[in-house]
Amino acid sequence: MSRIIRILILLNCLLPTMLLAEGGREEEHVADAIEDLNKPLYSPFVERYLLDELKQLRIDQATTKHELMQQIVDREHNSVDRGVAYATDTVTYFFYLIAASTSVLVLVGWTSIRDMKERVHALADEKISELIHEYAGRLETIETQLHQKTQHIEENREEIELTQDVQSLWLRAQQDSSPANKITIYDDILKLRHDDFEALTYKADAVLELNEPQWAANLCHQALKIDPEYSYAFYQLACAYTAMEQFDEALRYLAEALSRRESYEEAIREDPALLKLINHKVFSGLTELISSIQNKA
Repeated sequence: MSRIIRILILLNCLLPTMLLAEGGREEEHVADAIEDLNKPLYSPFVERYLLDELKQLRIDQATTKHELMQQIVDREHNSVDRGVAYATDTVTYFFYLIAASTSVLVLVGWTSIRDMKERVHALADEKISELIHEYAGRLETIETQLHQKTQHIEENREEIELTQDVQSLWLRAQQDSSPANKITIYDDILKLRHDDFEALTYKADAVLELNEPQWAANLCHQALKIDPEYSYAFYQLACAYTAMEQFDEALRYLAEALSRRESYEEAIREDPALLKLINHKVFSGLTELISSIQNKA
């Protein structure tokens, strides 16, 4: 390996010397050839020809260079034109694609929007119809309730007015001392309230004062048909039958009255309408008759 390196170094040193020696020899050879020339190497015609050829060569070279430059420029122009045309076509096609896609999307979207709009309208109409029916039912119920309440209020108002009128007539009857006037007032009460058993009974009391016991008894029976437990009607019947001297019936109705209201025991002794009954012999069986009625009850 070290031997090869020494050979390469020796060659590098000797190569320039050899080249210089060969160059010197060539220059000497050219100088000798020039000194041996006896006439010019070229004639004027030859020189002219060479100059013309050189000029033509330069012109052809310039023309060739110009044509080459023109071709290069044309190629560049063509390349630029193709690039611009490609870019223009690409952009145009891209915009066409966008326009087509947008049109499709618009159509599809319009259809979807229209369907959504129709569905929304249908759903809204359905909900509104349900609400209308619901609130119509509620309003009908409220109207019915209002009508019932109005009717009830009207009935109460009429009942209040009727009660006021009846109370006014009762006050008049209490203040009037004439039996005939009392009968007229009680008739007015019965015109307002046909089922007023109290008015019938108090009318019987007034009739008894006019010495009409049969009429009084009929009135008391009418009162008992309305209220079979009205004790004052039994009491008035006892008075009426005492006036007709039917003491057994009078005692029975008196027992009925006392079995329902014991406070009549004090009034019996003071009532002149029952005086004949009290003095009659059948009156002694009153207590037993009352007990019998209470046992049946």
